[in-house]
Amino acid sequence: MPTPLRSVLKSVLAGLVLAAAVAMPALADGLKDEIAPTGKLRVAIAISPAGGAFWSTKTEAGYAGVPVDLGREMAAQLGVPVEYVVHQNSGQITDVASKGTWDVTWLPKDPERETRMMFGPIYEVADATYIVKAGSSVSNFATLDQVGIKVAAVNATTTMRGAVAHLKNAKVTGYQTYDEIFSLLKSGEIDAFALSRDQLNKMAQKIPGTRVLDETFKKTVTAVAVPLGHSQALAFVSKFMNEAVTNGTLRKAYDNNGLRDTPIRIE
Repeated sequence: MPTPLRSVLKSVLAGLVLAAAVAMPALADGLKDEIAPTGKLRVAIAISPAGGAFWSTKTEAGYAGVPVDLGREMAAQLGVPVEYVVHQNSGQITDVASKGTWDVTWLPKDPERETRMMFGPIYEVADATYIVKAGSSVSNFATLDQVGIKVAAVNATTTMRGAVAHLKNAKVTGYQTYDEIFSLLKSGEIDAFALSRDQLNKMAQKIPGTRVLDETFKKTVTAVAVPLGHSQALAFVSKFMNEAVTNGTLRKAYDNNGLRDTPIRIE
């Protein structure tokens, strides 16, 4: 016969196991209610022909990009379908952060955005600089920052805020899309475009005579983000990103999207 103490311990252990079994589905349901309240994981993406670690591109089959691949994998882990919510730039994603139209995103982080969403681990650090139009005499930041020089940036983005702070004399104007600025630079209607160096290098290949300046005016960091107040979601996406580095998911997403030579940085 078991001793009374053993009986008590068995009862306590059985109670703990039962409580854990009940609590685990409740916790999972609570996470899903917060991170996928519509029954789908709505991933906010921004579209640009240049692609990269943050931007996505439109394809015949749908969408491609690092955020597209990561969103698909995250939805699979949650056991829900993925839905891509398309925007023209990261500023538009930020503007609707409190509207309940998206559940997770990957975008450049800065102090202003930290007041409007919650960020997880940084996975990319990029140099922001300028590309100048064909035939321009501008060769460095000093010759760029002159009265009468027209500099374009994607509206309401981290890079635009950095360019406005950096340039004291040149005029910085925001535009909604990469495509619009590309056309203005190609036609010579603007003098320069502020963006990450990797994307500008790709642009320079498409517009003969343009030149990417050697200097860097800002380090842009990109991270996973969720709307404010979604603490369970933040814990989940942060764990997801850290595991994505160790299990190769992030490296695969980079490689699949033309970033084989781009290093991964998690912090």
